[in-house]
Amino acid sequence: MTDNIPLQPVRQKKRMDSKHRSGCCECLRCCGRRDPRPRTVWLGHPEKREQRYPRNVINNQKYNFFTFLPGVLFNQFKYFFNLYFLLLACSQFVVEMRLGALYTYWVPLGFVLAVTVIREAAEEIRCYMRDKEVNSQIYSKLTARGTVKVKSSNIQVGDLIIVEKNQRVPADMIFLRTSEKNGSCFLRTDQLDGETDWKLRLPVTCTQRLPTASDLLQIRSYVYAEEPNIDIHNFVGTFTREDSDPPVNESLSIENTLWASTVIASGTVVGLVLYTGRELRSVMNTSNPRSKIGLFDLEVNCLTKILFGALVVVSLVMVALQHFAGRWYLQIIRFLLLFSNIIPISLRVNLDMGKIVYSWVIRRDSKIPGTVVRSSTIPEQLGRISYLLTDKTGTLTQNEMVFKRLHLGTVAYGLDSMDEVQSHIFSIYTQDPPAVKGLTLATKVRKTMSSRVHEAVKAIALCHNVTPVYESNGVTDQAEAERHYEDSCRVYQASSPDEVALVQWTESVGLTLVGRDQSSVQLRTPGGHILNFTILQIFPFTYESKRMGIIVRDESTGEITFYMKGADVVMAGIVQYNDWLEEECGNMAREGLRVLVVAKKSLTEEQYQDFEARYVQAKLSVHDRSLKVATVIESLEMEMELLCLTGVEDQLQTDVRPTLETLRNAGIKVWMLTGDKLETATCTAKNAHLVTRTQDIHIFRLVTNRGEAHLELNAFRRKHDCALVISGDSLEMCLKFYEYEFMELACQCPAVVCCRCAPTQKAQIVRLLQERTGKLTCAVGDGGNDVSMIQEADCGVGVEGKEGKQASLAADFSITQFKHLGRLLMVHGRNSYKRSAALSQFVIHRSLCISTMQAVFSSVFYFASVPLYQGFLIIGYSTIYTMFPVFSLVLDKDVKSEVAMLYPELYKDLLKGRPLSYKTFLIWVLISIYQGSIIMYGALLLFESEFVHIVAISFTSLILTELLMVALTIQTWHWLMIVAELLSLSCYIASLVFLHEFIDVYFIATLSFLWKVTVITLVSCLPLYVLKYLRRRFSPPSYSKLTS
Repeated sequence: MTDNIPLQPVRQKKRMDSKHRSGCCECLRCCGRRDPRPRTVWLGHPEKREQRYPRNVINNQKYNFFTFLPGVLFNQFKYFFNLYFLLLACSQFVVEMRLGALYTYWVPLGFVLAVTVIREAAEEIRCYMRDKEVNSQIYSKLTARGTVKVKSSNIQVGDLIIVEKNQRVPADMIFLRTSEKNGSCFLRTDQLDGETDWKLRLPVTCTQRLPTASDLLQIRSYVYAEEPNIDIHNFVGTFTREDSDPPVNESLSIENTLWASTVIASGTVVGLVLYTGRELRSVMNTSNPRSKIGLFDLEVNCLTKILFGALVVVSLVMVALQHFAGRWYLQIIRFLLLFSNIIPISLRVNLDMGKIVYSWVIRRDSKIPGTVVRSSTIPEQLGRISYLLTDKTGTLTQNEMVFKRLHLGTVAYGLDSMDEVQSHIFSIYTQDPPAVKGLTLATKVRKTMSSRVHEAVKAIALCHNVTPVYESNGVTDQAEAERHYEDSCRVYQASSPDEVALVQWTESVGLTLVGRDQSSVQLRTPGGHILNFTILQIFPFTYESKRMGIIVRDESTGEITFYMKGADVVMAGIVQYNDWLEEECGNMAREGLRVLVVAKKSLTEEQYQDFEARYVQAKLSVHDRSLKVATVIESLEMEMELLCLTGVEDQLQTDVRPTLETLRNAGIKVWMLTGDKLETATCTAKNAHLVTRTQDIHIFRLVTNRGEAHLELNAFRRKHDCALVISGDSLEMCLKFYEYEFMELACQCPAVVCCRCAPTQKAQIVRLLQERTGKLTCAVGDGGNDVSMIQEADCGVGVEGKEGKQASLAADFSITQFKHLGRLLMVHGRNSYKRSAALSQFVIHRSLCISTMQAVFSSVFYFASVPLYQGFLIIGYSTIYTMFPVFSLVLDKDVKSEVAMLYPELYKDLLKGRPLSYKTFLIWVLISIYQGSIIMYGALLLFESEFVHIVAISFTSLILTELLMVALTIQTWHWLMIVAELLSLSCYIASLVFLHEFIDVYFIATLSFLWKVTVITLVSCLPLYVLKYLRRRFSPPSYSKLTS
């Protein structure tokens, strides 16, 4: 298939900086910097190479042994927040700037860095182990000494590799031999292109004819191949055998290739390795894994810059009020250090520990079992998703086809009436035809219906590319099973699960496909008779033709019949006139069924011989071969007899419809990006209610140039509230010439379906959405072809499914079913974001309070740069005295999870980013200034004689105020929160005994101390409690209406 050409802007970039590097520097030097060139590869002689090729290793790690520590530290200190604390800690080595003990600055910074390094190391080790598992898979290699075992990472260009059935292809190869009798093999490509259709691959004719596989090493032959590129659907090359007379030359195409990451579905194959390492098609279609930084973290980083600005301003004001006397520049630095608490270092620790708690809660949620958090740095992202980009096959659907409907025009058979079809088939093959004179009208009608049903079922049983394969089942061996057509040993292999579903259905109604090779088909009747048919011609399905045909000769009667099946849009012009086809196709499509139209045409021997002569002539032509061949076939495709319509359903994953409904109500727009066909994608979109019944669908025509794209975009612009369906080729044209206009229109659509998408296209769509809208994106997929999209999105979710674990291993979050996504976003995403917003603002409030008190203290005492609290008091304040209650905010929730799931509209509120905004930040700053000022001025007013009493009164009031403010902030109490409050208070009271250096122990035992602290604490907190009550009374938030 020649569609699905990758997007031009991506090509060069991906080729040069693909992350899956070989681990070898010389490969980087020899292969990475040089433009890829075509190559000549000799069979079984890797030493005859003309250039150096990359090692065949997969590497998904972000760092290596040497770059790990520098890389992690750089990623930490490139953010203003962490760099500020590093400079702060370093400044304490200068004696003139030192304000307290070194440990007060270095211990918190060291703890933050240790947590980050350990977390990154754990993720890198996990990634390394996964790569090692893939690189260590064992394969068999043909050599002059016989067959030897070789690791995947040691495979070289030119090696002859044997791949068994159900084994992954380790490198891009040319298909040389197969053990299958029919001389072909099936390939599962879902990990590469997302298509569930099995692909038929053909070996090189010359090498398949050799008596044994070892003869491959005895012949002098080579393959000339194009340079490595990104296109997974095309290949150009030639096979040459020099030692035959005359030399053999064969052209090679995509049909002769076995790309890496595909799986052999039938037989054992031998292939010649062409491309390895980062030159593999699958690797070139995978984008860089990147370190994802959450939007929430960037917002917090922005707030810390504002706080730093405030810190500089306060320091300058303090020095200005001293009239810049003496060494004023040193005074500025001392004030910067003195007020450094304005930016809390504990903020980073609290948020990082909070993320670990959120990840633990997600893993422990029994409602979404099997969910794994692979990236614990971005759980808050889940609470602000605006665009969800999902794969189709295996993500929304189960990839299990079920035959649902047979329609004959006058009568339709559903699942509940298949026994009638069975009885018709049974009557045709088991009853002797009665004497003509004895036929009653009823019998004639019955006979006519039976023959119509029989013709339809026989057409479905013959018109396909399914091959029955027999395997030993422990009781019967393979040869015996094949000889007796043993039902229990038979499995069907085909390029499409639809085809298998049709053949399995014909078996269930009595007509069984029992044998097939390249020239014949065998069917078994309900009575056990074998019907033999010779395959004269077969016209395979293509994306352009949207149909397939087969010409067979019935061995018993000699009749030649041309059967055809295809999409209704093309078959409507091929079959004889009828008045029901269009209407019934529409009805079945609305039910979400994949509809195929089946037709036949009887041919005489003369008609067939004439067709065959013209067909062979057309196939030999050099110029416009495909056009001439198509013209000859079309001469047959006229006035065909319409037999039936079939309806097959791809079973949706459980609860896909309610999940999509929930996401829509939450304000999330869903885009479906799939490698599958347009008709299939549209069917699934309707079936899953991605497109609601009331919405129109605009199917974007196939455009090939700028003019066509312009016209089609104008036509689309006139549609309103309309879902868009577009193919990868048309999308490429639109993005090439009208990127801005197309994205603007697409973003207004309630739903978008992109079909025939290459993996790099999926990633490009995600990137464009991020750039054009500035909104957060979430990508969901389950196959290797979804990895680029998952890694590019702000939040990647992998579904562990039939297509393997490749997507789930590359994702930030891994789920077992699509329906779990609803709870992951609505409950965990929402809670994580709201909790982190409350936690970050409270930690800032805690630091601003003590900084305000320091500012008041300094201004009262002639702007002296003397710390109010020293040593352990300053560390204890942000650790053991207030840490537990403040951190317990990560357990807070405004509504129960059931309510959050029932009212997804609550999620929509978060998309505006209100929980953490400049407005809420300003409110907390004002609260901090008010409380800090009240506590400090109160302590200064009420202390009587000694300075140490100011410390005792103000510090105790500060601790009590913080504990009460946590209680004010909490919306739903948890028993751990109460424990945290009591524990902190107990720790403070108990530690007073050891703090005699800073606090007068005898003074705090007096009644005077108690009433002063009580008054100051009430004045600082009571007004806020009153304001909270009034706000809840007269302007309650949306969630409170639901909880009350």
